[in-house]
Amino acid sequence: MAADFAAVVLAGGSARRLGGVDKVLLPVEGRSLLDRTLDAVVDAEPVVVVGPPRTTSRPVEWTLENPPGGGPLAAVHAGLLKVPASMLLVAVLAGDHPHLTSATISRLLQALRADPEASGAVLTDDGGNPQWLVGVWRTAALRVSMPAEIRNVSLRSVFAPLAPLRVPAAGAEASDVDTPEDLRQARQAREGDG
Repeated sequence: MAADFAAVVLAGGSARRLGGVDKVLLPVEGRSLLDRTLDAVVDAEPVVVVGPPRTTSRPVEWTLENPPGGGPLAAVHAGLLKVPASMLLVAVLAGDHPHLTSATISRLLQALRADPEASGAVLTDDGGNPQWLVGVWRTAALRVSMPAEIRNVSLRSVFAPLAPLRVPAAGAEASDVDTPEDLRQARQAREGDG
């Protein structure tokens, strides 16, 4: 069966709060954060990773944001350029979500497909806050929302006006890794799951 959605995974950034390490390669339960994110979009094709090429557990298409260091919106834009025009839906994810699963993506896809008027569906954390980099979008809606100048423009300023559906997170699936404490908690939570 052909995939009916693509994925754009953001894997750049400087990880300043983690001492500048290549954050997406940090292991949680024996697998890198990036591979764990790629596992969540196992049914997507193509999978475009925006960032410097690295070794991954599955083949992906690599690209870089332009301008370099232009921020997450520039990375989303670069990823969208690699998604075929015929692909109606695209998952947009940060590469640092240790608890994201294919079930998460399935729930987002199901919510979006159930509402033909919605432009997207994003996960919300325990406080109801949208997680802009855990979502599934109608590709056309994202393309037309991109401003002419994308460098250092906030994701929220572009994504929020699209009024995506909000899908509550189950457990820790909305958590990401930005600090050493986040990494410690991710590793403890995974051990606790087993």
